Amino acid sequence: MTITRIPSGAPWEAKVGYCRAVVAAPFVFVSGTVGRNPDTGDLPPDVEGQCANALAIIARALAQAGSDFAHVVRVTYYLSNRSDFEPCWPQLRAAFGDNPPASTVIFADLIDPAMKIEIEVTAVLPSE
Repeated sequence: MTITRIPSGAPWEAKVGYCRAVVAAPFVFVSGTVGRNPDTGDLPPDVEGQCANALAIIARALAQAGSDFAHVVRVTYYLSNRSDFEPCWPQLRAAFGDNPPASTVIFADLIDPAMKIEIEVTAVLPSE
């Protein structure tokens, strides 16, 4: 089996020892992704902004792996505050559209108290 690692270049990957995504066909595993803007390093103060950034980072990783949101089969959401989940629903519906994955929501402390949401997905590669 060939395993392909897809780093994002974020400094945490080398410090912690992980990469943004791993392809182990037919699966694509995308690491837990927070909403820090990958270009500026800024973390929006609101959950909607953080969710949008996290989804954009995940979309980029899926594209690099040869997949997309339509092929996500599992998603796990981590939030520090219960009330922050519902404001994200419109973006999540838009991302997954007619292809909703199985999902789990976990309420927990995130690595930085300013972080409001972390999203982790597992996708499959499209059939040839």
